[in-house]
Amino acid sequence: MTDPVVTDPPPPEARGPRRHKLHPGIRLGGLAVAMVTAFVIVAVSGSLSADRVRDWIDGFGAAGPIVFIVVSTVLSCAFFPGPLLAGASGLLFGTALGTPVAIVAATLSAMAACSLSRWVAGDAVQKIGGRRVKAMAGFVERRGFLSVLYIRLLPGVPYTLFNYAAGLTRVSLVAFTLATAIGGAPRTFAYVALGGSFGDFGRPETIVAVALLVAMAIGGIVVVRFTRFGPGRGSSSPDGRSAGLP
Repeated sequence: MTDPVVTDPPPPEARGPRRHKLHPGIRLGGLAVAMVTAFVIVAVSGSLSADRVRDWIDGFGAAGPIVFIVVSTVLSCAFFPGPLLAGASGLLFGTALGTPVAIVAATLSAMAACSLSRWVAGDAVQKIGGRRVKAMAGFVERRGFLSVLYIRLLPGVPYTLFNYAAGLTRVSLVAFTLATAIGGAPRTFAYVALGGSFGDFGRPETIVAVALLVAMAIGGIVVVRFTRFGPGRGSSSPDGRSAGLP
């Protein structure tokens, strides 16, 4: 009786199709690209205009602000510019109602991004953001609530990226949310007021909004320079570098 012929297992390539697990960065990036692409297609097609959006929102009646908050939250998580969303809130609902609507939307989007990073896609955020995200996370880790409040008051910060970076830290979601709502309220009001007065920029709220943005920009520059180059915090020293913004 002949011994059975023992053959080596086939190589992985010959075992049939394998189910590859997508890189988390690809999943997160693909979601963002799909959402932004859909918006761009609608905008370029000409089917998106202020009147059409107003009609669409009006069709929801009293639930219109809630619908806007949901849509704005999703778009913001996909890196859609926050100032445009806040301006749209003012254009649709006016300054009085648009301001709290935009603040709620911005706060919820920050919470969502932080939560996604913390519990779902932290590995993707680290790989996509790289050293910049790590620096932001370190800044938040050292100062907690005050660091989030500080960042919200500064101009020119990539806020959505900061939201994802905050999810990599041990800062509580409650502290992060509270600091976001407080620190982001002044700038959100300014953008809402500009959107609400679109076409009539001589209105008092427009003047206040512009003055507020200018004052916050100047104040932010002064604070950043003091933080990085102030007494005992020279940029050439390790302490100075760690005290500065990411």
